[in-house]
Amino acid sequence: MQKIDSRESFESQRKGDTPLRGMSSTQREISAGRRESLGSAGSAQGSTRGKGGFNSAILSRAVIDSFSKLNPRVLWKSPVMFVVEITAVLTTFFSLRDVVNGQAVWFDAQIAAWLWITVLFANFAEALAEGRGKAQADSLRRARSETLAKKLTGAQVEEIPSSRLRKGDMVLVEAGDFIPGDGEVIEGIASVDESAITGESAPVIRESGGDRSSVTGGTRVLSDWIKVRITANPGETFLDRMIHLVEGARRQKTPNEIALSILLVGLTIIFLLAVATLEPFAIYSGTLASVPVLAALLVCLIPTTIGGLLSAIGIAGMDRLLKGNVLAMSGRAVEAAGDVDVLLLDKTGTITLGNRMATEFVAASGVSPERLAGAAQLASLADETPEGRSIVILAKEKFNLRERDMSGLKAEFVPFSAHHRMSGVNLEGREIRKGAGDAIEKYLGERGGTIPPEVKSAIEDIAKKGGTPLVVAEDVKVLGVIYLKDVVKGGIKERFAQLRRMGIKTVMITGDNPLTAAAIAAEAGVDDFLAEATPEAKLKLIRRYQDDGHLVAMTGDGTNDAPALAQADVGVAMNSGTQAAKEAGNMVDLDSNPTKLIEVVETGKQLLMTRGSLTTFSIANDVAKYFAIIPALFTATYPELGTLNVMGLATPQSAILSAVIFNALIIVALVPLALRGVTYRPLGAAAILRRNMLIYGLGGLIAPFAGIKLIDLLIAALGLA
Repeated sequence: MQKIDSRESFESQRKGDTPLRGMSSTQREISAGRRESLGSAGSAQGSTRGKGGFNSAILSRAVIDSFSKLNPRVLWKSPVMFVVEITAVLTTFFSLRDVVNGQAVWFDAQIAAWLWITVLFANFAEALAEGRGKAQADSLRRARSETLAKKLTGAQVEEIPSSRLRKGDMVLVEAGDFIPGDGEVIEGIASVDESAITGESAPVIRESGGDRSSVTGGTRVLSDWIKVRITANPGETFLDRMIHLVEGARRQKTPNEIALSILLVGLTIIFLLAVATLEPFAIYSGTLASVPVLAALLVCLIPTTIGGLLSAIGIAGMDRLLKGNVLAMSGRAVEAAGDVDVLLLDKTGTITLGNRMATEFVAASGVSPERLAGAAQLASLADETPEGRSIVILAKEKFNLRERDMSGLKAEFVPFSAHHRMSGVNLEGREIRKGAGDAIEKYLGERGGTIPPEVKSAIEDIAKKGGTPLVVAEDVKVLGVIYLKDVVKGGIKERFAQLRRMGIKTVMITGDNPLTAAAIAAEAGVDDFLAEATPEAKLKLIRRYQDDGHLVAMTGDGTNDAPALAQADVGVAMNSGTQAAKEAGNMVDLDSNPTKLIEVVETGKQLLMTRGSLTTFSIANDVAKYFAIIPALFTATYPELGTLNVMGLATPQSAILSAVIFNALIIVALVPLALRGVTYRPLGAAAILRRNMLIYGLGGLIAPFAGIKLIDLLIAALGLA
């Protein structure tokens, strides 16, 4: 353990010392190993996000897992496939008994083999869906290996293993160091490589204050230094939670899955009782109905197709989000996204490009533009937002206003507040404020001042043009307005039109005044807007929609967004945002792209469409099997039932075996569709229902007739039955 004076550490950083200088050989090996680990993690993560996303390692693991999932304690969670496994065990037992008794077992053994194959194919579908998540979990585990942390104790820096860090500890992270745990930046600014988490090689900026202060353990600082307050104990970090989630270790069934499972169990019980009553009837009538044949009948009657694919569909839905760099904290969140009918979207960065820039100083009557620019610049010198920096730059370009002696002016900066919606600076004998028109009006009103009519007119003109007016006041005198412009993203209006056709209402959230908000809302094509939004106003709006029976989704990145994210049915927090926002939401966007909310909703709807489509196909699919297996069982006793053999199957044994084989093969044939998802189209519910009934309902009826007939011809040609 080493103790190093923190001032020396900062000084060596300033002088440009290399990150590894001063480390022991062991420390250098650890650092090099961590870089290699993160590099392999990033490449592994990237490989799982390619087209298809399956490699030989994932496929081989899925095959092995298919057999391990035969464990009844695992399989009982899928009741339909558990029943199939029981029938496979019974069929195998009676086949072995016949072998001992010297009876012919070829036909029964084939049925037993295909019943086992049916269970294995269903297990393979689930294991393959889990495979991509497990591969990424492995890469994340490599990124989570032990690091050295520079714990701050007073003025000293103590190097300890990251596993000894606890919530509330302060650490110093310098260029080349790995961030030892989840935390908030409390001092400094640095460029951070987050490729191990996001898969993106481009570094990001993390700094104290604002909404880009959250850092994740396992990422690496590339330049400068930051002080971090640890916000999670070992085992509770974002990486730990991500590992558990992506490998499906904590996946719980969603409400829709549970409801569908209950339906499938009900159908299975009904068919089980119906088949069980056939045994005494078969003995009495001399029908071809041995235990293996009855087992084959049961498996063909129960909804094995959707029963075998149901879990894979849910896991694949979460994985599709993960490929888009969105981490869903539960399957329930993905499913809720599919049912969302109200989207709350921040204007800045989502609907607009987010880089509002100062373009003009509109001075009040009797005020020179230079005086307005000077005051606006003074109020913006401590404003690190893009808007604040653009005001400083515009004042320099237009009026050649350069650096000021702020110490001589005894400046005291007033930071922006979401509640007061203004910022500024207090000088000796002067108070300068800039902010929204109504906020400045309230501020002046408390001091006996007002906004002149010509300034109000300028505010309205700028707002009508879709710009953002910032009013500048010095003491009780209004100096003028700063014209900020933002640009609506290309193609966003068409996206909102698609959402409207799907029955989804879009609501723009902005801190701008109502006139500005109305102009942007009209240009973007949103259905409604909330202007001058405060945290309380967002929360109230969400609750109002929920009280009216709507499901609401929103994005956020700041601590002031946390209450609304927690209240929303789908809350997507930005990974670059604060820890409070990430803990409040039920999804985290690793790319920190607010527009991603639209893709999240589309993925959720695709999940529901896929589940509904394959359920329709499965039930329709079973109807065709009745025409194959029922005549085969009862034609000998009731010849008139031969008219139901519309497929003209060769023999009763061939008909039964063909139906069982098709029942197994259709599961593996539908695995790609279950994992990829049904092609998403922005249609209304009625149009989607008609499309599913036509494609998957009619297709589910036709496919088995063709498939079973082809298998029957092959069996007859090979003499297998």
